[in-house]
Amino acid sequence: MKIALILCDHVDAEFFPQYGDYPEMFISLLRPLIPDLQMVVFDATKGKFPEPSATFNAYIISGSRHGVNDNLPWIALLEGVIKSLWHGKHKIIGICFGHQLVAKALGGKVITSEKGWGIGRSASQVLQRKQWMQPPKSLLNLLISHQDQVVELPEQAQVLAQNSHCPYYMLQIDNRILTIQGHPEYSKDYLRALINKRRERYTSDVYAEAILSLEKEVDNALIAKWIHKFIEIEQ
Repeated sequence: MKIALILCDHVDAEFFPQYGDYPEMFISLLRPLIPDLQMVVFDATKGKFPEPSATFNAYIISGSRHGVNDNLPWIALLEGVIKSLWHGKHKIIGICFGHQLVAKALGGKVITSEKGWGIGRSASQVLQRKQWMQPPKSLLNLLISHQDQVVELPEQAQVLAQNSHCPYYMLQIDNRILTIQGHPEYSKDYLRALINKRRERYTSDVYAEAILSLEKEVDNALIAKWIHKFIEIEQ
């Protein structure tokens, strides 16, 4: 299986020796399920994108420290790429920033939430059980780190999971687009290190709750299975 990873950020330099960069995280997430995985990385922050003639089983759009409404040329270019992939009937998987930018590119709206930071481990209620969600689960536990949220859905988008902090947590459009606000590629140790580095951004209560939440289990392996099965379903 050949997957294009459209990379929208890099791991901070001090974390790279221990945790690797985001491509390594996504490969570690998916390779146990896809032994023949070929992941081709395109650094969107440097204006690198897949050629229109390229053929991939799916396109993953990663998270980012940037916001989808930041006035950066590469973000505007990536919006155009997303629209082209959609019109070309390709499979798209959006993660965090990718989740938000896909929604925005296809007509939704993203803002900085009045609810503040979502960080740590979140628990989201699964609202719809699709055939590709195997094995099924009614409560989805994933790591999160975001301020922005999708607040208006693109046309045809179905909400698959939500929580009180983030009502549009996981979305599906047809059998071609799956987007998730959480980070299945993150490890708890990596997110703990990231939260500690950014500690001054959070209130003491938000910080303490986030660190405590990292003691709980997460469903990274399950989401990897769901992503794999979603990529494989016919359009």
